[in-house]
Amino acid sequence: MTLTTDFGPRDIYKQVERTGIKGRHLTFIDDLSREELTNLFLTAEMLEPFYRGRIPLLEGKVLCTQFFQPSTRTRFSHETAMYRLGGNVITESNPLVSSSAAKGESLYDALRVTAQYADVIVLRHPDDEVIKVIDALGDKCVPIISGGYGNVTHPTQGLLDMYTAYRAIGRPFTDMTVMIATPDLSRARSGQSFGLGLARMGAKIIYSGTTGLGTPKVIKDKLDGMKANYEEHFDLTIGQQEELIADKGIDFVYLPGCSVKKGDPGREEFLKKMQEYYFTLEGLQKIEKKTGRTVGISHSLPRNEGEFDFAIDESAHQLYFKAIGFSVALRMSLLANIVGV
Repeated sequence: MTLTTDFGPRDIYKQVERTGIKGRHLTFIDDLSREELTNLFLTAEMLEPFYRGRIPLLEGKVLCTQFFQPSTRTRFSHETAMYRLGGNVITESNPLVSSSAAKGESLYDALRVTAQYADVIVLRHPDDEVIKVIDALGDKCVPIISGGYGNVTHPTQGLLDMYTAYRAIGRPFTDMTVMIATPDLSRARSGQSFGLGLARMGAKIIYSGTTGLGTPKVIKDKLDGMKANYEEHFDLTIGQQEELIADKGIDFVYLPGCSVKKGDPGREEFLKKMQEYYFTLEGLQKIEKKTGRTVGISHSLPRNEGEFDFAIDESAHQLYFKAIGFSVALRMSLLANIVGV
């Protein structure tokens, strides 16, 4: 431990001031520096005791959740976080039917209007062109947090996965190796956000995907710009992936989930490809016997039959449901830091 001039009892107000991201939009996870991410996680640790209680840091503040796509975990965790912080929530979960978007209102206008009611907005949208709208709004709008845009960015999910790894592995990110495995890296916005955050913090990243469905250029450009420590593997069998986990010293395997929704004609083919990403409890136990490491498995959820062995649920490897337990504290931290206390 290195002593500093500000050493003393933990103070949540000073911690939020130290983080220093008040008033900022969050579009990509690498919008945040390594120091800002570290302080965000330190704030979350301080708020964990209140994830089932209340700490009125945002009394009188209002969160608006505007979701143009279905959501359970992202919307509920942000709304719960705001209530736990003493604030209030207004929500629109089906704007193309029940808001003025159904009358043709532009997203630009809708957000400028919502900003008059709320102190912070969490927005989910199926089109990543929304990023241009947010750039155009700039400081004419309250802070907008991405709850997922198109196929490329979902920073609040990436932050949660980072925080789960941070708490579960218990070592600096620079001493972590994480695998992100899915047949379709091109549409794995949660996995790509996790990867960007890991890269920012100096972790080693192993991508495992399918030829022709690799990481989008916008994400690779960001990784290369950060001089990230990453490698890509394509078309591995499940046996080869298990060998890779053992040989590379991988601590944490992340499964971004099925990118192809129900009704999509490509869904059946996707699920066939999932067979080579079907991690089993038996396979993880073999890795543990060989290496002495308990490899954590997480998933963005919701999950489908055939994505991985549900027997993992009751094992020490399971981190996907445990992550939900951390989601409220992490999002309390995000809201408190972006709104300011």
